[in-house]
Amino acid sequence: MKNYKLFPKVTVWVLMLVGILAAVMFFVGGSEGSLEVAGDFLNIPKYTDLLLYWIYVLVAIVLLATFGFVLAKLVETFKVDPKRGLTSVGVVLAAVGLCALCWFLGSPEKIEILGYEGTDNVGNMARMSDAIMYLVYILTASTVVALVWGVVYTKIKK
Repeated sequence: MKNYKLFPKVTVWVLMLVGILAAVMFFVGGSEGSLEVAGDFLNIPKYTDLLLYWIYVLVAIVLLATFGFVLAKLVETFKVDPKRGLTSVGVVLAAVGLCALCWFLGSPEKIEILGYEGTDNVGNMARMSDAIMYLVYILTASTVVALVWGVVYTKIKK
């Protein structure tokens, strides 16, 4: 039969229903109390951990699926055209190098956050926050440059 076509549909529906359930529990599941932040009292939802863990699971599924498909496509490309496969590996290495560059540009110094007294805003966490911001800046600027260059190149080529 065609059960293999039914599996992805059922999987998507199950993941969506569990996500909706986790979101509903987060928003209407009550409060564990309140926390004073900068003079304001904020409610702490009872099922915050459940929602965060579900998001972690979804992100892990997406990352594993993405890397799996990319790896399978890379192996297929190497079989058909090794030169193009090496080009793909070069792009991946350049992306890893860009991430490493952004990591080393980041600062491990404490980030001042209003009302936050914890220790998750120093060291590697602070450096990771900086690295993500630098990566977003670089990728956004690269996208704008590529769009402008594409328009200019098309006009010149005509």
